[in-house]
Amino acid sequence: MNSAIGRFLLRWFVCGLGLWIATAILGANRITFENGLGVLVVSGLLLAILNTVIKPIVVILSLPAILFSLGLFMIVINGLMVLLASQLYDPFHVENFGAAMLAGMIIGFVNYLVTTILDSQRS
Repeated sequence: MNSAIGRFLLRWFVCGLGLWIATAILGANRITFENGLGVLVVSGLLLAILNTVIKPIVVILSLPAILFSLGLFMIVINGLMVLLASQLYDPFHVENFGAAMLAGMIIGFVNYLVTTILDSQRS
């Protein structure tokens, strides 16, 4: 998937899969989706759009904090993106910032696994 559309579709899939896994791990009381699968798909799309458009700007603006914390501030940024998606789309609800940070870490781990698997299949 070398095209921009293919990369975005992969990012959308990874965000949705990560949210689904985060809900399974953290419990339905911390992350909730009203009406099930459709809300999960739209939440994954919204999170993918936020990660494509807003996250690079936030990363550039917070570059000193990222460098000072040796990259650990990226966990906070990932949590902010999940929390922002929750605020923008009402049927998707995250209980608090801690749950959003944990969900961001899980989504990042799922992203790492998927890209590692796809890169190993290419070579």
